[in-house]
Amino acid sequence: MAEAAGEKIRILIVDDFAETRGNLRKLLQFEGDLEIVGAASTGQEALDLAHETQPEVVLMDINLPDIDGITATEKLLQDVPFAQIVILSVNTEAEYMRRAMMAGARSYIPKPPSGDELISTIREVAPIARKIRGEMAKPVAPPVRPGTGPGTGPGHTGRALAVFSPKGGVGKTTLATNLAVGLNTEETPAVLVDTSLQFGDVAVFLNLQVKNSIADLSARAEELDRDVVEEVLIAHECGLRVLAAPPKPEMAEEVTADQVRKVLQFLKRTFAYVVIDTSSSMDDTTLAVLDVADILVVVATPDIPAIKDARSLFDLLPVLGFPPGNVLFVINKMDRRSGITAERVADNLKHQVDGEIAYDLRTVTDSVNKGVPLLLGDKSRPPAKDILELMGTIKQRLMSRAREEEVAREVERPKMFGR
Repeated sequence: MAEAAGEKIRILIVDDFAETRGNLRKLLQFEGDLEIVGAASTGQEALDLAHETQPEVVLMDINLPDIDGITATEKLLQDVPFAQIVILSVNTEAEYMRRAMMAGARSYIPKPPSGDELISTIREVAPIARKIRGEMAKPVAPPVRPGTGPGTGPGHTGRALAVFSPKGGVGKTTLATNLAVGLNTEETPAVLVDTSLQFGDVAVFLNLQVKNSIADLSARAEELDRDVVEEVLIAHECGLRVLAAPPKPEMAEEVTADQVRKVLQFLKRTFAYVVIDTSSSMDDTTLAVLDVADILVVVATPDIPAIKDARSLFDLLPVLGFPPGNVLFVINKMDRRSGITAERVADNLKHQVDGEIAYDLRTVTDSVNKGVPLLLGDKSRPPAKDILELMGTIKQRLMSRAREEEVAREVERPKMFGR
């Protein structure tokens, strides 16, 4: 989200020493784009002030007299999820840094910080706060149900978002599930479709019992109506609708690629968003998904086999005729300690990295085992915050496509009526 002209970055200082708080003020006071909205000497005071002032950046000391800065970080982010926490501490041990990052901190600066390092860090993380705050403050996208939103008209459809990886185990279903949960609102209803027909896990990730599945719609693909579809879809407690994979692998043979295509096309006419979790095989069903998809989210992890498979996929997509501008590349389980950075992956594949999801094994494993998506739990955790940021990128890409389509319609109109 672009920063508003003249809007200052709101900063909260948290340190138990008055002298340190004063020194930090002095370092920042002459920067015209920075505004100190409060200063706290204890963790509890920090929580109260954060709730009151809604800071974008929090300079947090670890050693506080009541609750430590890491615990305060976790609690603060539950109340102000968009806040970016910059830990300041004399303790530079790796374990402290790891715990701070796991708690949701964005950066870690040794004390005493230099003015240049502190100011550059604040300016670097503030746009992330504003982007997340923007996603939370308004609907994820304008309504696109037929005839219900501005600019809609006869034949207007929702948008289909396919999540694919040529390699298993990269977190594709986790990402698809959370994107569907995040995109689903009253104004922009979403449906999550599992097209991994033999071994789909979407229902498990949402702790849903599969009573009906896509197999129940495939036989009626030529005569679908809303009542029939609504009977088959499974309703999650958050309001998201789910079209599950068949409960038994052998039932996948009952579903053809053409039937999947027709079901997805019908869902696009009914829902604002159709999020599709795919198998890891480029089979006929996946090709049918690509025919319907407006955006393809390609997922990889920062390891050599996954990157190799991603390169093969990027070579294949142009052959299949899928527009390169409709592809977003996401690196999941990003761990800086691996030595493989997004920049190196982008250079290697000659394809930009559009999103990075932080590695947090414990948080993600708990989410999957409990059947509670990250975006329905603690949104302050790094993976959840990264998914929210990715949603913003997806939304921008879809809006760009909508504008391009509108321009194309305007160009076409004289041809139709100018004879």
